[in-house]
Amino acid sequence: MSLHFLGNSVTLENVFIASSGTVCGPLEYLGPLGSCFDKSIQDYHYGEKSFEKAERKMLRDALDICLKRERLKYHDVDLYLGSDLLNQITSVNYLAREIMKPFIGVYGACSGFALSLALGSLLVEAGFVDRVMTMVSSHNASAERQYRYPVEYGVQKKATTTFTATGAVATLLTSQKQLVKVEAITLGRVIDYGQTDANDMGRAMAPAAFDTLMNHFQDLKRSFHDYDLVVTGDLSMYGHQILKEMLQRQKIDVVRYNDCGCMLYDLSHQPVFQGGSGCACSALVTMGSLYPQLKDKKLKRILVVSTGALLSPMMSAQKESIPCIAHAISLEAVE
Repeated sequence: MSLHFLGNSVTLENVFIASSGTVCGPLEYLGPLGSCFDKSIQDYHYGEKSFEKAERKMLRDALDICLKRERLKYHDVDLYLGSDLLNQITSVNYLAREIMKPFIGVYGACSGFALSLALGSLLVEAGFVDRVMTMVSSHNASAERQYRYPVEYGVQKKATTTFTATGAVATLLTSQKQLVKVEAITLGRVIDYGQTDANDMGRAMAPAAFDTLMNHFQDLKRSFHDYDLVVTGDLSMYGHQILKEMLQRQKIDVVRYNDCGCMLYDLSHQPVFQGGSGCACSALVTMGSLYPQLKDKKLKRILVVSTGALLSPMMSAQKESIPCIAHAISLEAVE
């Protein structure tokens, strides 16, 4: 089947979600969506000697849960796609050596969930593969010491700080009809408004979310009213409000909109500052909470816009600004 992009977007006919597996961290389990996840860990080491190994173990658990639901083994999947936040996408690369199947590692920072789903969906729709597994993970302690300071230092946080979600999510895509389909995707452009503060990700990523949303609506002749729910990835409270203001200035009617970084935690009582971020943030909310509602037809169509700050600690040290991106995935209940 030939694929034709309409601007930055493409609609799909033959891509479905077969199953998922979700593993969350301690604070995520204590949040309002805690009961939605398949498994939770009670401490950040998860029985391992390092946070990085704990993250890989969570990812393996999510993959095993996803496969078990369909009674599949590793070799039954044609292709694996994976993304995480660590240098050289450490978690997914080191897990892939256990799988011994074709693997593509992708990097989109916190937008990795939507990016891997988008790429996997294009390959399934084009008929190259029948089953694609996408995997994403993030870990608060491993990400914090890479991009900012190790949590053990106890460095004081700014009010604009977001909290990297701890979790892992595996999603199985297939060409065989299921209860939920990937209906459309919009690939994002790299947007940079000159933000330089690594502790203010919401402000940095909001313009990228705005750009992708506007392109999605323009390409497909849609608006917020065409969705039961539109969620951004991890702008959290501050970035969420900035995006709403940007849309309202364009006289866009913003309805049924929320942000996964706000939904994942109880912002009034949990120590997560502005809310969640990280690859696992939009993945946990989407596959843990929203995907089951689509299967049960409580939701008919949703748009997930995962956002990512493509910052490099080295370039930040050189006073470079932070380029950002957002990718959008439309998920729809099958009649």
